[in-house]
Amino acid sequence: MEDEQTLQPGDKAVAPARWASPGSECGDEAQRPNPEKKQWCRLDGQETKASTLITSSANDFSDPVYKEIAIMNGCINRMSKEELRAKLSEFKLETTGVKDVLKKRLKNYYKKLNYYDYICIIDFEATCEEGNPPEFIHEIIEFSVVLLNTHTLEIEDTFQQYVRPEINTQLSDFCINLTGITQDQVDKADTFPQVLKKVIDWMKLKELGTKYKYSILTDGSWDMSKFLNIQCQLSRLKYPPFAKKWISIRKSYGNFYKVPRSQIKLTIMLEKLGMDYDGWPHSGLDDSKNVARIAVRMLQDGCELRVNEKIGLMHAGQLMSVSSSLPIEGTPAPQMPHSRK
Repeated sequence: MEDEQTLQPGDKAVAPARWASPGSECGDEAQRPNPEKKQWCRLDGQETKASTLITSSANDFSDPVYKEIAIMNGCINRMSKEELRAKLSEFKLETTGVKDVLKKRLKNYYKKLNYYDYICIIDFEATCEEGNPPEFIHEIIEFSVVLLNTHTLEIEDTFQQYVRPEINTQLSDFCINLTGITQDQVDKADTFPQVLKKVIDWMKLKELGTKYKYSILTDGSWDMSKFLNIQCQLSRLKYPPFAKKWISIRKSYGNFYKVPRSQIKLTIMLEKLGMDYDGWPHSGLDDSKNVARIAVRMLQDGCELRVNEKIGLMHAGQLMSVSSSLPIEGTPAPQMPHSRK
């Protein structure tokens, strides 16, 4: 659901053309650590020839992910053209091209091995009134999730449930016309805690956070930092840990395509990418599907979509930016949050 809330300042735009360094969003080529301690480089458990001997320092990177990727890049940089072709052939990848192209192709392959297996696009619709008076309490009335497979770039499954509001139980005409959600649909729906339990059970069935690495993605910051945060307080639930960090596609879109924030709305992003909105605007499920289409195009264009926002629960639910210098980490496996005392 769109909201005109001002986002936090984003990260600087970076060019997407080269191999991303550890933790960079569409960043530059990783730099090698300073030589101190020699070690053999291995790719997929195979020790390479002496020509690929590299050096690294245990003090260069505090996180093992940094060291692993830096070592991998160093290995690939020192491989001969014949070695590159042999490794690419082993993975059934294209082996033609100049040496620099072969190196980039192999680096991209290994980079994808460390990326998310799935991206969960989440969108909420909430009760609203015309003009959105500041004292109005928004309650979630639709919970939609689209499961995007980052390997096939296809929508693998969807989840959609309406939610019965408990404070403003009667939907305004404005809300009904905007979202297409009827009074009868919410009257027959479960309460938010019941729907959240169904969402978590659905995510567990998909083995997200256990077998598969995943991240949450939203159209903007307000779905999590505003609507979910408020709803958890209203339902006397603690904020779910799996929803504390997410990818804001608006921030990623602006950084990657170098577009001003004033030009970053769902319909405008689609239009700039040569697509039309498909479905009913402000339908949670249709919004999620259209956001997924944008995510697919950005991945195809070489963008490394990564977590860039989080909610600071120790700071009264403040919206905070996540640095692009951090390594990619998967979202925790979903668990039903405890009740508030």
